[in-house]
Amino acid sequence: MRQKEIGFIEAFSIGVGGMVGGGIFAVLGLTIDLAKGAAPLAFLFAGVIALITAYSYVKLSLRYPSEGGSIEFIVRAFGNGRFSSIINNLLLISYTIMLALYAYAFGSYGSALILGKDVLWLHQLLSAGVITVFMFINLLGAFLTGRAEDIMVIIKILILLIFAGVGTSTIDISRMSSENWESFSSIITGGLIIFLAFEGFELIANTARDIRNPKRNLPLAFYSSVIFVIILYVWIAVVTVGNLSFEEAKEAQDYVLAKAGEPFFGKVGFIVIGVAALLSTASAINATLYGSSRVSYLIAKYGELPETFEERIKNGYEGTLIIALLSIIFTTLFNINNISVAGSIGFLMVFTLVNYANFKLYRETGANRIIAGLGVLAGALATTILIGYNIIHSPKSLITSGIVLVSVVVFTFLYYHLKERRLSKFIDKKLERD
Repeated sequence: MRQKEIGFIEAFSIGVGGMVGGGIFAVLGLTIDLAKGAAPLAFLFAGVIALITAYSYVKLSLRYPSEGGSIEFIVRAFGNGRFSSIINNLLLISYTIMLALYAYAFGSYGSALILGKDVLWLHQLLSAGVITVFMFINLLGAFLTGRAEDIMVIIKILILLIFAGVGTSTIDISRMSSENWESFSSIITGGLIIFLAFEGFELIANTARDIRNPKRNLPLAFYSSVIFVIILYVWIAVVTVGNLSFEEAKEAQDYVLAKAGEPFFGKVGFIVIGVAALLSTASAINATLYGSSRVSYLIAKYGELPETFEERIKNGYEGTLIIALLSIIFTTLFNINNISVAGSIGFLMVFTLVNYANFKLYRETGANRIIAGLGVLAGALATTILIGYNIIHSPKSLITSGIVLVSVVVFTFLYYHLKERRLSKFIDKKLERD
């Protein structure tokens, strides 16, 4: 048996690093535009859904410790038929959309740093370029070690904490008064459209088999990482809204965090936050491209995870190319609103089903069905509200989501029918032997 090497700090770092990637840099301006002075509440709302879902991940990870993570849980609850295959491919495309979002943020902040504003041609060049660079790095077999990722997480968290701490002293609290709030539906939608900024805590589940003292460290890592990020995001939203007018936030929507650093740090603040955004989004692209997206690809192709890490590297090359190319298409052809809506809907659907898996398997996981059921209800309701709001107010924002969902269903049926494949009964073969 392999020696377990991951402790609480490492697991906590994986959760925080997964969440504080490019999401907060990319979609904060969009949330402020929707919710105005209530943007901090929008982040809090999304965080509560993430925290409830973390409960299901804790219970399922303890019962089914697997590198397959979310898909292992789906297969345990729904079997290894077409439905689970569709959800795996939906998760795969959702990770691809996340890569596109990170690249979009990289392009926005990079363009703003170089030319002082977001210029389309440079933005798209940088977005496509950063994906291409990390695609080749992954093909060469280079990847961030756990220690290097810890360092990257520390750097970006420290910068954001300094930004929030110093910026608190200059906020105009009146901008967050109730008269500056948008409608309830806009506030809720503002929270849901940035739900993907909380995506990432589920990566802890993929390491469950390697965590020391899992009964203690897994719950602690899940809950503490989500709570920490909720506090960080709400604090950042308060500082940003308190230091920029809504007009300024709208104008600098795609790089609003860098703009928010100017009132108290001047041009240096703009540059420091901009560089932090580039570092953060670049590391998130590398980690996502190498990690979870490749795992989902391998599950889709082979039906189960290869036995060894070396096999996963060798067999994942074509997946790296496909995922990278799809991400470039998304980041260059679709705007930030379309990408955010599609990504949030994808992860909300997957998380709703993970909550249902915990609800259904409560006898095996020892879960409280009320909490698990609340997660199912919250996820389903959130997905419905997000879709309904965009149907009424911004139907074009759903075009990407529609394309994604239809493509996933059609591809899954064609691929698994023509290849006569299906997912394994156990995504992680170690579970079959346990």
